[in-house]
Amino acid sequence: MIDFLKSFHRRAPFLFFNGNTFATIGRETSFALFGELPALRRREAASCIAHYIAGVLDRESMVLAIESLCQSTGLKPGDRIKTLRGTTRGVVLRLLEDGRVVWRPDGGGELTGLPESLCIDNRTGG
Repeated sequence: MIDFLKSFHRRAPFLFFNGNTFATIGRETSFALFGELPALRRREAASCIAHYIAGVLDRESMVLAIESLCQSTGLKPGDRIKTLRGTTRGVVLRLLEDGRVVWRPDGGGELTGLPESLCIDNRTGG
């Protein structure tokens, strides 16, 4: 379905330049497809799909991002993690009783966040 919407987006000059309509349809459809994800992850999945349909993100990157967002957030101390957008990476220090995660970004310091705002960093090479 996503590839189908992308094919229509690519025909934008023949559809009176309404190409972004197809990215919006993909985004809205993804909310139903990924309805069981936490809200933040659901919005990120929708954004990835819309960017793919609009031609800003390649298929492989979109699939990897969606798979990452669908992974369980069962984090434990010592896990390498990153923010959902991948802008900050670090390591889990401890889990608090209320479920929040205390982690150290690679540059130092200490942050606390919700597990659904983080994902495992599968990047090699630290």
